[in-house]
Amino acid sequence: MMVISRTPFRISFFGGGTDYPAWYKENSGAVLSTTIDKYCYITCRRLPPFFEYKHRILYSKYEHINEIQEIKHPSVRETFRFMNIKDGLEIHHDGDLPARSGLGSSSSFTVGLLHVLYALRGNMVTKKRLALEAIHIEQEMIRENVGSQDQVIVSFGGLNKIEFSGEHDIAIRPITIRDSRLQELQDHLMLYFTGFTRIASNIAKHKISQIPKKGVELRSLHGMVDEAINILNGDSDICEFGKLLHESWKFKKGLSKKVSNSNIDEIYEKARKAGVIGGKILGAGGGGFILFFVKPERRKEIRKALRHLLYVPLRFDKTGSQIIYYSESGV
Repeated sequence: MMVISRTPFRISFFGGGTDYPAWYKENSGAVLSTTIDKYCYITCRRLPPFFEYKHRILYSKYEHINEIQEIKHPSVRETFRFMNIKDGLEIHHDGDLPARSGLGSSSSFTVGLLHVLYALRGNMVTKKRLALEAIHIEQEMIRENVGSQDQVIVSFGGLNKIEFSGEHDIAIRPITIRDSRLQELQDHLMLYFTGFTRIASNIAKHKISQIPKKGVELRSLHGMVDEAINILNGDSDICEFGKLLHESWKFKKGLSKKVSNSNIDEIYEKARKAGVIGGKILGAGGGGFILFFVKPERRKEIRKALRHLLYVPLRFDKTGSQIIYYSESGV
C-alpha cells in the first residue's frame, strides 16, 4: 500500500505572536492567514521485511533505523510514537520550497505525515483533528517553541481568521470576500527568498520569554486582524491593507531583537524605496521568506531593485491538507 499527502505552506498576514499558548491562554489571540500553492508532499508505504532495518526515512537526510527512539527527525519520531506505529514504514518527503524559511513548513510536514499515517490505516479524520494533534505533537511531545496557527491553517487551507483562547479553544472563520477583491489582493503580493534560513524555534523561544513585557505590541497586532478583514470586506483602496502590513511589521520587530537584522532591514528599505507599500518577514523572523505588498504597476521596479534575491510567484490555495494518492498495491 502507498499513500501520498499534499499539504500547503502558508503566509500569515496579521496577528502572529498572539497564537503562542503563553499569550492566548490568558489573553486570547487571532491571526489572518492563507495557504499558498506551494506544497509539502509526504509519501508513505509499508516497507517489506527484507532489509536489515525496519524503517526507511528520506528527507534532506537518509535514516535507516529499527526502533522509533533511534529516529533523528523529531517530527517523524514523535508522530510515529503518537500513532503507535508497529509496522515497518518508508517515509519520503518532497517540498516545493526550503524548510526553515517562515512558511510553516515544519507544521505542513507534521500535518501531512499524520494524514498519510491515518490513511494507511484506512481512517478519514477531520481537518480539526489533524490540526489539534499536530499542535500536541509539536508543542507537547517535541517541545518546540511554536505557535498554534500553522497547524490549523495548513490543515484547513484558504484565507481564514483563526481565533485562539483557553487551553486549545480554536475557531476557524473563513474570510468571505468577492472573487475580484481576492484576485486584487493576490495581484498586490510579491514573495522573495532572503537567501538565508534559520531555526524558528530559537527565535520563538526569545519571543515567548518576552511575552510578559509585550502586552501593548501583542494587543495591537491582535487588533490589526479585524482591521485588515474590514479593509478586504469594504470598498476602500486595497493599498490600505499594505499600509497596515507596514505598521504590523514595526510592531513585530518590537517583539524581539531577533525578528529582524541588518540584512533584512536593508532588503526592506530597498524595497520601500522602489515602491513597496508594506511587508514583513514571514514566520518567526530572522530570515527565510519576505512578503511585500506593492501596486501591480510597480512590480518591474521591485524586480529590478531586488534582482539579487529569488522571486517566487504565488497564488492562494483553498484545499488544505489532502490525500492525493492512495493505492492498495503500493505502486
